[in-house]
Amino acid sequence: MVKLTMIVRLSDGLPLCEGLELDKIANMEMYKQQAKSVIKSFAKSNRTAVPPKMSVESGNYFFHYLNNSGVCYFTLAEKLYPKKLAYQYLEELYREFTSLYHSEIESVARPYAFIKFDKFIQKTRKLYLDTRTQRNMTKLNEELSEVQNIMTKNIQEVLGQGEKLENVSRMSSTLSYESRKYQKNAKALSRQALIKKYMPFAIIGGVFFLVLFFRYLFY
Repeated sequence: MVKLTMIVRLSDGLPLCEGLELDKIANMEMYKQQAKSVIKSFAKSNRTAVPPKMSVESGNYFFHYLNNSGVCYFTLAEKLYPKKLAYQYLEELYREFTSLYHSEIESVARPYAFIKFDKFIQKTRKLYLDTRTQRNMTKLNEELSEVQNIMTKNIQEVLGQGEKLENVSRMSSTLSYESRKYQKNAKALSRQALIKKYMPFAIIGGVFFLVLFFRYLFY
């Protein structure tokens, strides 16, 4: 099953569009950082040395990369998800994205400039969720470019052993810590706002209660 999809400009690693996360998985931020690190390695390479297709194994998932016309289309899918379908899915994204935005890709400067394309990503993604549908069974049986010829690597091969992989894990831990810290601060600010809002009413109510209490005692 396809879990994450991104479209990135190869020359500088600028994210152009990202499929919004509908299926949350454990360590999603770590996988995102790994995916971006692989793309950075593409960006640093000579364009002719960048493989047109590559699958990278990471844990229980595969990153599938399709590089075409200076743009990288990639998706994160479960290991058992057929590679043929993963690359068919990316090919559909490539054709539609290129037909819509080919003249703008090199000129945009802000990240996620084509976020509206997420609608097409989600629509296409739904078609590829169930590998047992007649449509997808037909695609699996079609004579496509053989997936055996697609370069397959382990994430540690791509990022390098030791320090690089540790940096990815550290970045993931930092992101998780900052997220928890932000949530705690938000809750604290919310409590302070409620206290400020209702404190005057509490004080007035307390004074009123004391007045009634003393009147009851002395009158």
